[in-house]
Amino acid sequence: MNTNPIARILLIGVILELTLATALIHLSLGGVLFSLNGLGFVGLGAAYAIAAVGPIAIVQRFEWLPRLALGVYAAVTIGAYLLIGPYFTLGWVTKAIELAIVGLVLADLLATYGSPTRLVRTAVSSFAPPRAHGRT
Repeated sequence: MNTNPIARILLIGVILELTLATALIHLSLGGVLFSLNGLGFVGLGAAYAIAAVGPIAIVQRFEWLPRLALGVYAAVTIGAYLLIGPYFTLGWVTKAIELAIVGLVLADLLATYGSPTRLVRTAVSSFAPPRAHGRT
């Protein structure tokens, strides 16, 4: 889908900044669970960045995956916090950041694919073997 390139760069930049912010917050809290969650955000943020700018064919073929994974990961983190806590001010601030990540990733997915149906079609077709050139 054709979108304004400046708006797209800004959207990706904000998503990556928010992802880094929540990763740093989790890493600063200490403990295995928080550290693993923070590292998960770092890894998915890196994958998101590579998918956003990667001109490599295999990266372009699966560029939907890190986008979707980051949004789902942030949503699961929010759900886990609501389920088990611990409830404190920084936790709620972090959940607001993660909620923004979910919303912005959804906006990016819609801007990129146009509709959920097209996203699903793209995801399914990315697993099909590539066609050889010159064969019918």
